[in-house]
Amino acid sequence: MFKNDVVKYFGSQRAVAKKLDVSDTAVHYWKNVIPEKAALKLSRITDGKLKYQPELYNKSE
Repeated sequence: MFKNDVVKYFGSQRAVAKKLDVSDTAVHYWKNVIPEKAALKLSRITDGKLKYQPELYNKSE
C-alpha cells in the first residue's frame, strides 16, 4: 500500500494517524510503501477500499 493513496483516501496525514491511533510524526516518516502492519489494518478499516498488496512486502533473499 502506498502512502500517497492512503493520505488521498483519508484527506490528510493527521486523519490517517488518528484512524490508526499513531502519531502524526509516525505517518510523516513512512516511506512510499507504508509499513505492512498499517497496510493490513487500513485494508480492514476501509473494507478493502484500500487494498493490502502482499507482493510489496515479500522479502526475497
